[in-house]
Amino acid sequence: MSEQFQRDEAATIGGWRAIAADLAHCVRFYSRLPVPPLPFERDAHALPSFPRLVRVIPLGGVLIGLLPAALFGLALILGLGPWLAAMLLVAAMVVATGALHEDGLADLADSVGGSTREKRLEIMRDSRIGSFGATALFLALALRIGTLATLASRLDGGAVIAAFLIAASLSRTAGLIPLVFLPPARRDGIARAVGQPARDTFWLAAGLAGGIAVVLGAIAGLPPLGIALMLVLSGLSGLALSGLASRHLGGQTGDVIGAAQQVAEIAALIGLLTAVRP
Repeated sequence: MSEQFQRDEAATIGGWRAIAADLAHCVRFYSRLPVPPLPFERDAHALPSFPRLVRVIPLGGVLIGLLPAALFGLALILGLGPWLAAMLLVAAMVVATGALHEDGLADLADSVGGSTREKRLEIMRDSRIGSFGATALFLALALRIGTLATLASRLDGGAVIAAFLIAASLSRTAGLIPLVFLPPARRDGIARAVGQPARDTFWLAAGLAGGIAVVLGAIAGLPPLGIALMLVLSGLSGLALSGLASRHLGGQTGDVIGAAQQVAEIAALIGLLTAVRP
């Protein structure tokens, strides 16, 4: 049904309106931000069709990160220090996204305790969090806060905001790698319902994410080596999670996509940090 709505919408509206509608669907899906229906949208609350949505996901990641980034900048202006500012940034992003990706990471980590593929998938559907999931969640939050705070101690606030927005864009693009290159691990679930994007569309999105990284990085004065490392490491982490999911589950799920985003964001920030000397 959602794919039919998306096709009808694409046939009815074109050009910038189609892109705006896709962006609105993207922000609604990836966050809890209140995005009102656009005047030309036919069904603002239908489940989006990723074969169309993929092309705007890198830009959607930037849009979702704007308010948390503004909070980070305000915290620095108020003299709260890099560590508290970084904690507020990550907390605001978790609230904005409804912990969508963090939940996926925790579920995938908990599935390590399963002895068979079927048991692992069953564990991932359990709403309770286990020791593996709690540990992975703690480490992911700590690594994100730590890298952002360390960057804030070495760069000005505007450069850190640019780095954060680049990571938000690259990581959500890298999170698509399992969706594009692996079959669904289940016969039902969101990963199957949203549809599998074409690889050509994914490469267009990857090119857009790379362009965003280069432009924002150049404006903020980030080191070229750091930008390159963000690009490479985020992509490699998405590939690594895809390989893990293929061996561990025989395919991808929504939780795998969320976990890939988390790992890619951390990898991108660490990559930049290695190129920024104290």
